[in-house]
Amino acid sequence: MANKKVDLNCDLGESFGAYTIGLDEEAIKYITSANVACGYHASDPLVMEKTVGLCKLNGVSVGAHPGFPDLLGFGRRNIDVTPEEAKAYVLYQTGALYAFARAKGVELRHIKPHGALYNMAGKDMTLAKAVCEGIKEFDKDLILLGLSGSAMIAAAGETGLKVAKEVFADRGYEDDGSLVKRGKPGAMITDEEQAVARVVRMVKEGRVTTVSGKDIDIEAHSVCVHGDGPKALEFVKKISRALRAASIEIADLREVIAGA
Repeated sequence: MANKKVDLNCDLGESFGAYTIGLDEEAIKYITSANVACGYHASDPLVMEKTVGLCKLNGVSVGAHPGFPDLLGFGRRNIDVTPEEAKAYVLYQTGALYAFARAKGVELRHIKPHGALYNMAGKDMTLAKAVCEGIKEFDKDLILLGLSGSAMIAAAGETGLKVAKEVFADRGYEDDGSLVKRGKPGAMITDEEQAVARVVRMVKEGRVTTVSGKDIDIEAHSVCVHGDGPKALEFVKKISRALRAASIEIADLREVIAGA
């Protein structure tokens, strides 16, 4: 199903100690939702506090971005965990971010798993249910932001969670709707004009061309735009302009799913 409204989300707060990652203070001006790292794959308490404050200042919705405990691998390495462990990871990290949100009078609105946890739960229903159960036990009104068409979306439906379907501006798709693994040909869309055109088509027509050249159905409630990289800021601006030019309203995640 195509939409005329869409949320723009970005992974923020991924700096750590002396290391700065991303253009958070610039990218946040063009998005409606932020997925804030919670200390496992990136971030630290000071960065979390600063990022939540930045979201409040810019009127951007705050979401937790829990991942595997893997700072060295930036949470992108697959880890064999039990459902109980996955659920506990989600609860632990969400609770950490919630402390800063509550201290600043900011509402926590969504949860988006990070990296390998996101991709594994997108295909593994048992893992996806564990993630969803962790979210529901923390707050049943939180929105799960997950890959459109994935096991996480199905698990959220079975768990009774609110759900938002996410698409990616700069990532390639396999024929089954999953993302092409990083490192494989076609994993990253490096041509900005092509990426922007894909975003508009996914939102407006509900279709995307896969790495094999096949057209598949896809539903977009939210578009992930990355805030790191040398051309990231201009990329975010181009997507924002292109969506508005196509008469697509950029709106808060709750507003988008309410009208879907």
